[in-house]
Amino acid sequence: MVEIISALSVLAYITLFLILTLRTAHASGRSVWLFGKGVKQQVLPAFLFRISFVGAAVYSIVVLLADREATDPIQAAFEGPVSNLIGSVLAIAGSSLAFYSQVHMGRSWRIGAVAGELGRIVQTGPFAFSRNPVFVGQVLLFAGLLLASPNFVTLSLLLVLIVAVHLQVLIEERVLNEDLGDEYRIYCRKVRRWI
Repeated sequence: MVEIISALSVLAYITLFLILTLRTAHASGRSVWLFGKGVKQQVLPAFLFRISFVGAAVYSIVVLLADREATDPIQAAFEGPVSNLIGSVLAIAGSSLAFYSQVHMGRSWRIGAVAGELGRIVQTGPFAFSRNPVFVGQVLLFAGLLLASPNFVTLSLLLVLIVAVHLQVLIEERVLNEDLGDEYRIYCRKVRRWI
């Protein structure tokens, strides 16, 4: 049952992420997909995000449709009721945090960072505690999926996502620092990168 809850959390988050992204682009009258724009193209993080999101969606659909046996050595070693329960709670909490943070950004929401196409710095709500609450939520969601369904696939998806997030944050910080200057540097002194 916990695998199903975590799988549903993943699918719900990805669906809401895409819907909100499209709505934000429509409301702002501009593309919010910035991975392929600008001098600092974000090809590798974009590729890794696609792998992790598509992989998690496909995996979640398989969980919902298939009756699987525990054959993965990671699953055999780590699966248990406590791990599964913690995983489900993390998946729900992570998807909720990531989605709420995306909603809270409003018209500042974008995927990627390009100088001259950034919104205002959002410093309220979850952004008062973390400069990257969307990414924190996404990592919690994938960590929850791993704990609820421990196997090589979910471990790989989590690791790919962590690398994508790390690379993207480094790019975004450079662009925000160059584009927004002192306003962003003051925000960085007040709020930590993660938590």
